[in-house]
Amino acid sequence: MSELFGHTRDIVKERYALRTPGGFVPSHLPGWRDCTVVIHISSGMGANFAQIQIDLAKNGEGGGATGEKEFVAYILRGSCRAILGGKKHTLTAGSFAYVPPHTDYQFSGSGARLLIFEKTYTPLAGRTPPAVVVGHKKDAPAKPFLGQKGALLQVLLPDDPSFDLAVNIFTYQPGATLPFVETHIMEHGLLMLEGQGIYRLDADWHPVQAGDVIWMAPYCPQWFAAIGETPAGYIYYKDVNRAP
Repeated sequence: MSELFGHTRDIVKERYALRTPGGFVPSHLPGWRDCTVVIHISSGMGANFAQIQIDLAKNGEGGGATGEKEFVAYILRGSCRAILGGKKHTLTAGSFAYVPPHTDYQFSGSGARLLIFEKTYTPLAGRTPPAVVVGHKKDAPAKPFLGQKGALLQVLLPDDPSFDLAVNIFTYQPGATLPFVETHIMEHGLLMLEGQGIYRLDADWHPVQAGDVIWMAPYCPQWFAAIGETPAGYIYYKDVNRAP
């Protein structure tokens, strides 16, 4: 009955946004065909990056050149082929690829769902931009976050100052939480991968579940608690390694 009474969990505020699959509207993305595109997060809501979900239909594909931008693609389900900087890769669910600035890319396949975090690369004096990185989440160690055994953090990209973004996966056992309310300079884009929980955003609390999307502006207070009988987890973006 939500469509009758205009009910939604979606909310877009100045410092954060919560978006749910029931409110997603497909868009078109230049360079992509035979696919369904949902732009989760963009500059239209005040973000300094874009978060995009792409479902490849039969023989779906997309490509181009990054120019001044960079992106991380994470395969949420299915598998696809990728040509990145001239090299071929097969990406399966849980695979990820970092595509640096000034790099040609192409993705193709049928039935794969991609999550993309994209931003303009910020150079760092004395450092060359990173090269293409391809990996899988199973090879990223899951480590307790600040001693919290029930909150495990996987860091997907190398810890190197040449990178100006990070993409991580957080998995919480039922009842586990972030150890404190975080308030920091880093901006976040987030997709719930599994389970459910409560997310504090600014001064508000929201129930969240698999498929939900969250944007957090810099210095937006944030905190999460996993609830239910199964683990909860999300993948998220943040900007790192650059002066304010």
